[in-house]
Amino acid sequence: MRLRPLELGVADLRAGVIGLGVMGRNHARILSSLDGVTLVGIVDPIEIEGEHHGQLVRSTEELLAQGVDYCFVAVPTLLHKEVGLLLASSGVHALVEKPLAVNAASAMALTEAFESAGLVGAVGHIERYNPALQEARKRIEAGELGHMYQVVTRRQGPFPARIADVGVVKDLATHDIDLTAWITQQPYVSVAARTAHRTGREHEDLVTVVGELASGLVTGHTVNWLSPFKERRTVISGERGALVADTLTADLTFYANGSVESEWEDMALFRGVSEGDVVRFAIPKPEPLRSEHEAFRDAVLGLNSNIVTMREGLATVAVAEAILESATKGQAVTIARV
Repeated sequence: MRLRPLELGVADLRAGVIGLGVMGRNHARILSSLDGVTLVGIVDPIEIEGEHHGQLVRSTEELLAQGVDYCFVAVPTLLHKEVGLLLASSGVHALVEKPLAVNAASAMALTEAFESAGLVGAVGHIERYNPALQEARKRIEAGELGHMYQVVTRRQGPFPARIADVGVVKDLATHDIDLTAWITQQPYVSVAARTAHRTGREHEDLVTVVGELASGLVTGHTVNWLSPFKERRTVISGERGALVADTLTADLTFYANGSVESEWEDMALFRGVSEGDVVRFAIPKPEPLRSEHEAFRDAVLGLNSNIVTMREGLATVAVAEAILESATKGQAVTIARV
């Protein structure tokens, strides 16, 4: 592993992408134009038409032979462990597409390999870099919401043909697991879930989850691949109102509890909490994928950074497995700390 100066612009980091599917192509696009980084090559065993944003090579070993400081791993989830362990043994930092691995045992193996080698290992939980959620967390930390009561997410859309090796829990619900734990700064302690198989595939394509976090805060997640429309919404309710984040548009809206009493008694009783002001915040909206790569680049350089560590990714996989176990057993499952 080559050591690099800690200042951007002195010497570019050499990066590679492993896997040129839909996500790999997007990550290659970012890396090809990222300050302080040179995209050395992209691994894919099949010649793919279209813009690659870099030189194609046939194997990870061929890419490593060219000399790289770090790689983005965008292969199918089943191959994350194999590719990640090869990178760790070669002294190469890695940013791995979510979920970290197909199961908690594989995620633990990756986490321990990168930690023991002193390498930067991270997971591509892109929602953490969404401007709406970053602004929400900032305002929650500033006390604007008061005591948090509940986090509810909805993540729905059509079936993505690119996914074949995992179901909707590990592919999509892991977004909601990670963002909820990150927004609240609390781990999950239990989950109760139901899944369904509606498209004839091996893996589930619908899940509804009720979770409990360490403080007793309640969460709810509705996730599916069965909707003709796309929805990505997070609602964080607290004693002073609710923050609603739409991560498709990166909009954040605050619905304040009202301070004016209603003289319409029936309406006051019906609503419970009176309605107050509604504010949609004007916030900067950088591309989340670029922000994710900037954070990982900075972490490799030894600078302050806000990456999603592999140990955090491991915790998310453990919760996803507990969700599937709960759905299978038809009962709530307690989650052990990992």
